[in-house]
Amino acid sequence: MPPILLGNLTIWLTPVWLLSVGVAIGAVILLLLSGLLWVISRPAANAVPRFIQESVLQPISYIVMAFVLFAVLGGMMMPVGPVLESLRRLPQVGSSTQTVTIPAHQDDFQVSIRFRSDELQGYSLESEQDLVIGVEPGKAYSHPLLSVQGNELYAWKPSSKTHRLFNDTVDKLYVTNESDLPTKLTINITTDVLMPEVHQIPITAAAVVAVYVVYLLLQWLLPGLSAIAFATAKEAVAQPLYLLATLGGAFALLLYIYIPYNTFGEDVKMLKDSGLTTITVLAILVGLWTASVSVADEIEGRTALTLLSKPISRRQFVLGKFLGIVWALFLLFVVLGVILLITISYKVVYDARETANPDPNWQLCYAEMIGTVPGLVLAFLETVMLTAISVAISTRLPMLPNLVICGAIYVLGHLGPLIVQSSAGQMEYVAFIGRLIALVLPVLDHFNIQAAVAGGVPVPMNYLGWAVLYCVLYSTVAMLLALILFEDRDLA
Repeated sequence: MPPILLGNLTIWLTPVWLLSVGVAIGAVILLLLSGLLWVISRPAANAVPRFIQESVLQPISYIVMAFVLFAVLGGMMMPVGPVLESLRRLPQVGSSTQTVTIPAHQDDFQVSIRFRSDELQGYSLESEQDLVIGVEPGKAYSHPLLSVQGNELYAWKPSSKTHRLFNDTVDKLYVTNESDLPTKLTINITTDVLMPEVHQIPITAAAVVAVYVVYLLLQWLLPGLSAIAFATAKEAVAQPLYLLATLGGAFALLLYIYIPYNTFGEDVKMLKDSGLTTITVLAILVGLWTASVSVADEIEGRTALTLLSKPISRRQFVLGKFLGIVWALFLLFVVLGVILLITISYKVVYDARETANPDPNWQLCYAEMIGTVPGLVLAFLETVMLTAISVAISTRLPMLPNLVICGAIYVLGHLGPLIVQSSAGQMEYVAFIGRLIALVLPVLDHFNIQAAVAGGVPVPMNYLGWAVLYCVLYSTVAMLLALILFEDRDLA
């Protein structure tokens, strides 16, 4: 048996199967949307397969179909029942806060609330007066469930030494207030499904749908720009460098599994760090090279003049080139990102076998795998920003100066914050230079969270949101600069 298949298959394949389920749901949603589009506009629906076959969506569709097939076939040995039950329960879980007023001298005051005790992740109760709370009426004194002391928070978490107290499904609480004053009772309940890993399934499905919807909307709303983007993406994918980066990156990611890092059981962290670095560097090289070949060489070779003689504006030319390169880079990230995620899941089991430790559970493989996704997203955003800068430079300069300038921007973009924060930053002119670099050049260090990803530190969604906004704003500025530089460029 090949080495890659060693170990308990169900352990490291279960996280991949959960990812496949999300992709499969996204594919089903796309089929439903295409059916709806066919009812609304048959010509538009008939054009969709052609758009997919002639674009980077075709190889992405092959990957999607492979995931769908694995989701169907893998269901025979995967925990289908718990996954479906957890998906069904997703809308009913979360955090809720409820405040009710309990009258004075009140026995068994009924409070409507509903949760499953096995889904509890924590709860707290707080009141100004002493209260006795139960789940059955008439047992406040004989069998009280819990007592809340006035002005003292009663809290429980799974890590607490106290018992959970609640059992089965709870839909009512009976509160007894023996004091002479009415009091407000605040109840905080936090629940989660029994298999919290399914939270990523809707996100994966939404991501799959978003890729196709965004691409098709651009085709219909901006046909001229999309035509340039399509030709550029096709040209980029056909480059030998692109194929070399894809195959070389895939080989390197698979090789990282078996490299002995000598980290005493932390090899998976090194794999994540090395994998993210490999994908980022290869994508940046492909992006810069393609921008130079696709823009600068076409201008120097008078190809752009021939293209602009058609009903295509200079704005469409520049923006279409940038968008086409971004689509090609997105395909590269999808291919290598999928390979990286699978290797990470397998690496957890492989390391356990190599160190003669017990087999880990699949939840650990899943956590290591999913925790890498934010790193891939930020690496893609960093690549997009550098590509935008490279396109702007390519409107005026040939390939070699473009590569040198973008390489310098890459280095300074990572060193700028370090210069400001270092001890040398206490010198006024050094601090000024650091702030100037951070102001003019992109702060690429914001996208470098490989240490956090390798260490398993969760990346907040708001951080990703701000990173996306920063990438969009800076790329927009770079594209505006590209339009200004290209507007009066003599192409004759």
